[in-house]
Amino acid sequence: MGRQRKKGRPVSGWLILDKSYDLGSTEAVSKAKWLFHAQKAGHAGTLDPLATGVLPIAFGEATKTVPYIMDAEKRYRFTAQWGAATATDDAEGEIIARSDRRPSAKDIEDVLDQFVGEIDQIPPQFSAVKIGGERAYDLARDGEDVKLEPRKISVHELKIIDTPSADETMFEAVTGKGAYVRALVRDMARVLGTEGHVTRLRRLAVGPFRAEDGVTIEALEALTLIEDRDAALTPIAAALAHMPQASVDGPQADKLRRGQAAIIAPPAAKGLRGETAGVIPAVLAVLYDEPVAICELDGLKLKPARVFNF
Repeated sequence: MGRQRKKGRPVSGWLILDKSYDLGSTEAVSKAKWLFHAQKAGHAGTLDPLATGVLPIAFGEATKTVPYIMDAEKRYRFTAQWGAATATDDAEGEIIARSDRRPSAKDIEDVLDQFVGEIDQIPPQFSAVKIGGERAYDLARDGEDVKLEPRKISVHELKIIDTPSADETMFEAVTGKGAYVRALVRDMARVLGTEGHVTRLRRLAVGPFRAEDGVTIEALEALTLIEDRDAALTPIAAALAHMPQASVDGPQADKLRRGQAAIIAPPAAKGLRGETAGVIPAVLAVLYDEPVAICELDGLKLKPARVFNF
């Protein structure tokens, strides 16, 4: 029997989706995949249904760059409501504890440093963390008492943006991979001697992708021509803008695509290593500014680790 033909178009690129409220990440990917008639799609980091903002969706060959976006910094703007804790640590869950205490802006400022840097964080019970192969939120919804272990996460920035009322404080934060804003508010409330949960959450950026450059599902649905939807895609290389680049010629590009190493000139290799000690772990090989492969630099050799097939 012959190989089964894949359904859809072999479209490749990144969609900077500005996810709307009450839309799950998996549902958002499914809708985007259908709108673009794409053969392959996946997202780079779950965004809660009640959260809005940047949900990067990779199509086709861009899925090979998902790990680099998953590891990127993320910027959030969110509102904490003091005085009540919920089962989900956001407005979706039922209230499980209350407190009459309302922290002042100074009280909050005094504890912010405790939540900046590398800290231990226990993810929310209703989270995408896997336990024995199952998602924590599935176990929690089945009524199981979910026990999650603390893990190291990084918070690079955390600051107060506004204080709408005594009950609410608006923050902005920049975090690393695996950090949960809901858990951040939960833990902050406990240090402040109160209870708290997130009422509004918007992801402003994921790595190089910004909310102001995003497009909504509704805006995509309003476009009747597939060419117009394709115009909303961001090139694959945008996800790798942080990575050093090495220009290769046609024959070298062909070698990399076949899984073979390409040789670069000594001055180029020296430039990639830079003036500091050590070897750059990953280099993007490009042909006329188009990505060919993500490579390991070994002396004068570019060894392909992930090859792009267009």
